[in-house]
Amino acid sequence: MRRVELFEIIRKDHEFGLSKREISRKRGVHRRTVNQALASSIPPERKRPERTSPMLTPSIKAFIDQVLEADRKAPRKQRHTARRLWQRVLEELAADVSESTVRAYVRKRRRELGLGIAAYVPQHHEVARSAEVDFYEAEVDFPWGRTKAHVVAVRSEFSGASLHVAYPSENQAALFEGIALALEFLGGAFKLLRFDNLTEVVKRILSGGRRVEQDRFIAFRSHYLFESSFTTPGKEGAHEKGGVEGENGRFRRRWLTPVPKVASWDELNSYLRACCLKDLNRTIEGKATSVAEDQELERSFLKPLPSERFETAELTQPTVDQKARVKVKTNRYSVPASLVGSKVMARIGALSIELSYQGRVVATHERLHLKNSEHLVLDHYLELLHAKPGAFPGSEPLHQARSRGEFPPDYEALWTRMRGHLGEVAGTRAMIEVLLLHRKHPAEVVHDAVCCALEIGTADPGTVALIARNLIPGTDKERVVIDVGDLSRSDRPLPDVAGYDSLLTGDAR
Repeated sequence: MRRVELFEIIRKDHEFGLSKREISRKRGVHRRTVNQALASSIPPERKRPERTSPMLTPSIKAFIDQVLEADRKAPRKQRHTARRLWQRVLEELAADVSESTVRAYVRKRRRELGLGIAAYVPQHHEVARSAEVDFYEAEVDFPWGRTKAHVVAVRSEFSGASLHVAYPSENQAALFEGIALALEFLGGAFKLLRFDNLTEVVKRILSGGRRVEQDRFIAFRSHYLFESSFTTPGKEGAHEKGGVEGENGRFRRRWLTPVPKVASWDELNSYLRACCLKDLNRTIEGKATSVAEDQELERSFLKPLPSERFETAELTQPTVDQKARVKVKTNRYSVPASLVGSKVMARIGALSIELSYQGRVVATHERLHLKNSEHLVLDHYLELLHAKPGAFPGSEPLHQARSRGEFPPDYEALWTRMRGHLGEVAGTRAMIEVLLLHRKHPAEVVHDAVCCALEIGTADPGTVALIARNLIPGTDKERVVIDVGDLSRSDRPLPDVAGYDSLLTGDAR
């Protein structure tokens, strides 16, 4: 019998005139229970004894405490959830402990550490109707240090499937490329894409909620034939795309916590794609089918994608300045010095800048993301520096080549030797001739040739060229074959020894 039913019987017995003692004896309950029932028809809550968690060992508690303390210094949106902590306990400590036990301990420790949720309106989403697009930030450890990644996330509202693509900066080319890759991943084009009021999409917001959209965004939308909608400007619209906003937080906590370590942007995006594929196997709370099953259903309703992907790169025609640079957006990039004063075609991608002249690519640079920066390639200035060798030691292209490791210590040593043997001007010109070998041979071949030249003690750029020629893969690296034609410049007539013969006959005077 439930206590509320027992209380009802006790109250009826008392109503019929039975005393408390008689009720206690008749019903087999304590007098305290009779008093409680007569005081209120609702039984008081039972006092629950504090439970112990034998599976939550001191080592597990210490691990959780350590992670929670480390989270104080981690990016706010990349801190551990209780579920993520439980997953790490299972994976890293091989512990047999329940999620609820870990959750209870984490909740208790967070209260003690002073570390706290939002309400949402359920929405109905039609198959293949809409997807949400958003940029969010996450920190990633690269070989050059911790870097902020700008991630494009596109999420289907119906299936919950999503793709996340990371870029060094938030720009239009990155947004378009991320959306194009996501549509291919999700299997087709949606009728509607929802956006924030991104400057890459919206040029200006007018009264009445009307917007002036960017021309390239209109062309992008026309290419894939989707409709677009935008959130309310300001804080009021901050959570109108709750699906992708929640997805960003979940994905960041699940796959970007702790902060991942990768070698390059390509490796990071390969990792993110693999994580998105794993996420297809999950089941969203409240659904009976997995994300993968819903995505497969949705694919058959999505519009087929165009046969060609939209050209996400922006095209401009900058003019080469007197320092052999072109200005693209807010930064400058070098081209061969022979193009000074010419117009070149710049293809501005999310990660790279490609410069071409008369249909031929003349330079490719990694795209810079800090304003007023410049990327100069030493090779573009070699002919100019050969004519002006005095400008070589203090040149910015040489400084950047050193910082990028393209002018290693072995090159410095050979340059020093050449200047010592040939003089400052001739030695610098000789070193520039060695650098020009990079146009004929791979960098590692030229570097090996320079090391070989240092070993044999030569300061002649022609000798370095001969060594490099014989270090090409597939040839004998130990044997240096000298082309006789290269020695023709040293031809001299044989000496006349007739004067010495006269000494033998005694005719010499």
